[in-house]
Amino acid sequence: MSKDLRIKSKVFDDEKRAPNRAMLRAVGLTDESFTKPMIGIASTWSEVTPCNIHLHGLAEKARDGAKNAGGVPLIFNTITVSDGISMGTDGMRYSLPSRDVIADSIETVVGAENLDGYVAIGGCDKNIPGCMIAISRSEVPSVFVYGGTIAPGYRNGEKLDIVSVFEGVGKYNNGDISDEDLHGIECAACPGAGSCGGMYTANTMASAVEAMGMSLPGSSSNPAESKDKYQDVERAGKAVYHLLEKGIYPKDIMTKKAFENAITVVMALGGSTNAVLHLLAIAHAVEVDLTIDDFDRLQKRVPHLADLKPSGKYVMEDLYKVGGVAAVMKRLLAHGYLHGDCLTVTGKTVAENLADAPDLTDNGQIIRPFDQPYRETGPLVILKGNLAPRGAVAKVSGVKVKRHTGPARVFDNENEATQAVMDNKINEGDVLVIRGVGPKGGPGMPEMLSISAILVGKGLGEKVALLTDGRFSGGTHGLVVGHIAPEAQDRGPIAILQEGDRVTIDSDLQDISVDLDDDEIETRFKQWVPPRLHQKGVLGKYAHNVSCSSIGAVTDHFND
Repeated sequence: MSKDLRIKSKVFDDEKRAPNRAMLRAVGLTDESFTKPMIGIASTWSEVTPCNIHLHGLAEKARDGAKNAGGVPLIFNTITVSDGISMGTDGMRYSLPSRDVIADSIETVVGAENLDGYVAIGGCDKNIPGCMIAISRSEVPSVFVYGGTIAPGYRNGEKLDIVSVFEGVGKYNNGDISDEDLHGIECAACPGAGSCGGMYTANTMASAVEAMGMSLPGSSSNPAESKDKYQDVERAGKAVYHLLEKGIYPKDIMTKKAFENAITVVMALGGSTNAVLHLLAIAHAVEVDLTIDDFDRLQKRVPHLADLKPSGKYVMEDLYKVGGVAAVMKRLLAHGYLHGDCLTVTGKTVAENLADAPDLTDNGQIIRPFDQPYRETGPLVILKGNLAPRGAVAKVSGVKVKRHTGPARVFDNENEATQAVMDNKINEGDVLVIRGVGPKGGPGMPEMLSISAILVGKGLGEKVALLTDGRFSGGTHGLVVGHIAPEAQDRGPIAILQEGDRVTIDSDLQDISVDLDDDEIETRFKQWVPPRLHQKGVLGKYAHNVSCSSIGAVTDHFND
């Protein structure tokens, strides 16, 4: 007699559960089905974004894999929103909250339906951490599969992606390109399905999840429209069944050392600042003690090796062609940067998986050798100072400026700041501050890719510093600092900055400060009145529950 692999669905065996079984028979279950584990396929399929438009076909393949392995698969869906489509609009406030909606909805279905395990398939930026937070909480064997990267677009021989369009707006405003040029870039940049192509947030988080051991080896760099991607999901369906056979749970895989592997890969690849926020939130969900100090510690140890966009030349599809993330991990392991003994969803260790991984074949073009890194330390730098007592995050890859001091140009919303840039009212040497857009104050901690890309397009990317208690897209590059904590809404010193205050950012000293003493800061706070929190709907609930960005902007931090 074979082993009973069911964990939660055993509840349906009781005679009192005849009505429950009747409902399940209506969706195709039989007497035999009730003896097998029920495996969910959590899909973020949607037609609202190219990142996710192909995911239903992938979910069907995952269902086939789970069924062929011996499980009873059931597909269910959750939401997605597109950062690229909402960027620069009020809709961007819903982006980070969507991470929690996704996590909550998957956890809810898995719990309510008594599923024994599941595959989660995500595409756009917040899908990945949302799925991983749910996996952390659900406490059943699970595998994450990334929907894959988009192919690059081409125009006049130039490789394009979505950031090319954002920067094109700045170039057009500056008079450097024509109407026809901007329209041509717009029409060519996104040629099909898949997530934004550079080492932006989706590709960063997919790489981090593979490094953590929660995705199958090689799957994070397989493109959206490839045969490899369909094999990824089919294998994932089988993998969940095998995890049930072996009794391996997410907490067995997602250890502190596994998170260190994830951070190491993010640093080496030059990943998104959002990785800090999301990995902290995932660690919180799985009850691993991870802090921004761990990012600081690993940043000092891990070199930046990858010539990937936004600061470099290449995209994820290029990395895929020369061996992918698994090949990068293989090299990192060989040089002592990864914990090879960490367990993964294959049931094997990282080292065992990587023994079969390909070697890099790029001759140092995309991934540099260790003796010729882009930086000897990682590009995601944690800053602290009297302007950010609880920390801030800067991405310094490709940025030549190490120290910038200038007058604060203060705005309480992105729209007014963007208009000032477009009207040429922001000058070289300025420190452009956008505040009141943190997790509570935004609410939703919107990303500032639109304005940062316009600054780059106008040639001001390293001549104007951009600071915010909001976030930046993984596509952002230039002299930018985000996640300033505490945020303005929570009495962070950024709240009392005034026009003309002298602000200094020093990436070598990891300092972000304003030239004010403690007494002056306190005097200004005595006259400061916090804005009223958003009150209604999803954003209202988020504003009243979300934590500081320095602990991941989580919404279930009641014991912290």
